[in-house]
Amino acid sequence: MTIDKPAARPARAHFSSGPCAKRPGWSPEKLNAPTLGRSHRAKVGKARLKEAIERTRALLEAPDEFRIGIVPASDTGAVEMAMWSLLGPRPVDLLAWESFGEGWVTDAVKQLRLDARVLRAPYGELPDLAQVDPAHDVVFTWNGTTSGVRVPNADWISAQREGVVICDATSAAFAQPLDWAKLDVVTFSWQKALGGEAAHGVLILGPRAAARLESYTPPWPLPKIFRLTKDGKLVEEIFEGSTINTPSMLCVEDYIDALEWGERLGGLKALMARADANLAVLERWVAKTAWIEFLCADPAARSNTSVCLKIVDPAFVALDEGAQRAFVKKMEALLEAEGAAYDIGGYRDAPPGLRVWCGATVETDDVEALTPWLDWAFEEAKSA
Repeated sequence: MTIDKPAARPARAHFSSGPCAKRPGWSPEKLNAPTLGRSHRAKVGKARLKEAIERTRALLEAPDEFRIGIVPASDTGAVEMAMWSLLGPRPVDLLAWESFGEGWVTDAVKQLRLDARVLRAPYGELPDLAQVDPAHDVVFTWNGTTSGVRVPNADWISAQREGVVICDATSAAFAQPLDWAKLDVVTFSWQKALGGEAAHGVLILGPRAAARLESYTPPWPLPKIFRLTKDGKLVEEIFEGSTINTPSMLCVEDYIDALEWGERLGGLKALMARADANLAVLERWVAKTAWIEFLCADPAARSNTSVCLKIVDPAFVALDEGAQRAFVKKMEALLEAEGAAYDIGGYRDAPPGLRVWCGATVETDDVEALTPWLDWAFEEAKSA
């Protein structure tokens, strides 16, 4: 079967899951600021870094007692800083249901060689969260960027827990409600839900994590960019606008611009509502489309940001994995050539399929315009 090309294209065809679409109305002229060409340690630089921290707190609705710092190496740097600095005194439960969660398993088991228990689930599913031991430390991703699966809530985390909970929230922050009372460390990167630039991470420490840092010294050496304490005390300057290494002040301005946009929009609830509306478009399309399904079958655990889709057409399913990946690449190439969608192939370690970013910086009208192009590209690739 062949179908005609759709008449309309998305106004912005940016559906990448990182770096993600810039905010609507973004332009580089917005970034011209007196901080450019100045030291991040100058008064003006520190003030803008501090502003970025406080705007983050307000937009995320993070409690006042949580410390927020800007750190190197994106979300990966923030998670590994927390793991290397906090883990060791207790056994640790590691939850893995997609690629990045598996990365933290590698860090804990092969690099740090911790007393670790791994709770796994295949792509599209969650592990048995009831298995988590409140006496253990915990490391998990709130939203599995490469699987499209998120935890529906934090009810499975004990309020009487003895361990610390490290939450990689990089594709959940600003799009899904985070239960701050159940989280001791939260990390994310600017390049995800607010469409900022890459290479900068945010590390948020609750009181229990701060107490662990000041009462525990890891037995392994810590590189400079991981050091959060000095002489047994937390380096408070990190959470007041000083950074461990040099940040890009251009990226700082871009992040502040995105935060201001989120504030003008109506804050966290408005950002989450936009992501939910984008997911709803795909849910309606999948419900009426025979060749596609969600990788995550459970609506309660389905991501509203990194929405992962699997092709279930019998002819596709009959192909070996290599041929399936080639089919998806054909679809990607067709869509990119038409300017209808960029970077929507599934993650390289995930099952062959599609992944559409639906975070708040994506317009719902563009998701609506995308779906007929997906139908067109599928039929074109199938008949090639």
